Amino acid sequence: MKILGINALNHDAAITLIEDDKILFAAHAERYSGIKNDSNLNKEMFRDMEQYGEPDYVVYFENPYTKKLRQFMAGQYREVFSRKNLPQNHLDEVMGGKYSIDEYVDHHLSHASSTYFTSPYKESAVVCIDAIGEFDTISIWYAKGNKLEKRWSQVYPNSLGLWYSAMTQRLDLKPQEDEFILMGMAAWGKPNKKLQEELRLSFFQEGDDVKLNRNLHRGCLDWDSDVMPDDGSEQWKFDIAHNVQVICEEEIQKVFNKLSDLVPETTNVCYSGGVALNCVANSLVVKDYPNLWILPNPGDAGSSLGCAAYIGGKHLDFMENAAFLGYNIKGKYPVKPVLKELLKGNLVGVANGRAEYGPRALGNRSLLADPRGKNIKAQMNEIKNRQEFRPFAPSVLEEHANDIFEMPTKKSEFMQHVAKCKYPDKYPAICHIDNTSRVQTVSKQDNPGYYKLIKEFYKETGCPMVLNTSLNIKGQPIVNDEKDADDFTKKYGVKVYR
Repeated sequence: MKILGINALNHDAAITLIEDDKILFAAHAERYSGIKNDSNLNKEMFRDMEQYGEPDYVVYFENPYTKKLRQFMAGQYREVFSRKNLPQNHLDEVMGGKYSIDEYVDHHLSHASSTYFTSPYKESAVVCIDAIGEFDTISIWYAKGNKLEKRWSQVYPNSLGLWYSAMTQRLDLKPQEDEFILMGMAAWGKPNKKLQEELRLSFFQEGDDVKLNRNLHRGCLDWDSDVMPDDGSEQWKFDIAHNVQVICEEEIQKVFNKLSDLVPETTNVCYSGGVALNCVANSLVVKDYPNLWILPNPGDAGSSLGCAAYIGGKHLDFMENAAFLGYNIKGKYPVKPVLKELLKGNLVGVANGRAEYGPRALGNRSLLADPRGKNIKAQMNEIKNRQEFRPFAPSVLEEHANDIFEMPTKKSEFMQHVAKCKYPDKYPAICHIDNTSRVQTVSKQDNPGYYKLIKEFYKETGCPMVLNTSLNIKGQPIVNDEKDADDFTKKYGVKVYR
């Protein structure tokens, strides 16, 4: 049976088609519409999916009626009484009544299923932390075989994800989109214990649970610090970001510390929800929980996979597909022309094979460069129209990762962790201000073409890695198809090989 999972009407709409233990297709709506974090579905994405078959059963990633109850309680009356934000109505508008939703799977159950059924484990604890589901904001599960049992949850408005998004907005960034920028800003700030105490008193209740003093669904733009009043400077934002990140890490660890009592049956841990994209925090968690699994798309878009997987009730053969599940640009991986550009010291793009499912480019829709170049970071940020303080990630041959980085885990194939670089002066383009890097380890199994490219670069230069960032401009989706790739070359003057 082919099962279609759908996520829409929140942010970053996505669909996933599975059959038995295979993921046939998974993609983000934004890549087809050109609208960053598009919450709406579109026909083009469904047409691409239908090349792999049409579904026998359609599932949606949350219960819209339970969600409307929470919206009513939150005073969001416009959302409650709008028929446009009902999933079936939206699906009918897009597909003309072709598909009907057969079942709704609760939001956090979709998150839990997405990470567990893609994991290498047949028994595991599961942690979900995000902004909000229907009511749940944090949940802990025990999973075994094809069963998931919820053992604890924290409910709205007590939400670590909402707090982090509110602070993102307070720093003049876009909530539900720029949280990773706050995470990057944090390294430029300074620790301040008094500021941390003030932040905790302003927002958090004492105790072992994550409980807030106020509902942050509408943000906290009225908040200012007495310890460090807003002077409008960039350094103020950096310092606030640093201490916000510290508290976020402490609260995440507080949740994970519950596992030994709540799920004593196993030391395996699967993790999902938008907060699982905080790779700095992940690097601390994995030190205490080395059997940690995080799928490459742990946010809401990944719940389209999760709700389908829950109904399928089988572990998916995820490693065969890895994260490459979207639009297919056919052809041999362009190793030779890309290598030639890298050896010249140029920035160069790759758009080849199936697009990544998740927010991070992993070699198939990537903008690449020599990580040793002193001016590369500035050039790349200028091309991508990003803030100068923003870092870039390295893709390193898996067998050389420990030679260059103090890795917190054996593999980081989906860029889910950061590591301290042992030789920051040698690789300035991929080191953040604190000498850390968000590392992607690459093996032949992960991506044969990309692995071969880095291997050839290593043979020529003695450097076993390349700088890798997503093939897009800030505020725009990652390149999806052949036209997008050609347009990128024409508009920005960077060669994109496919």
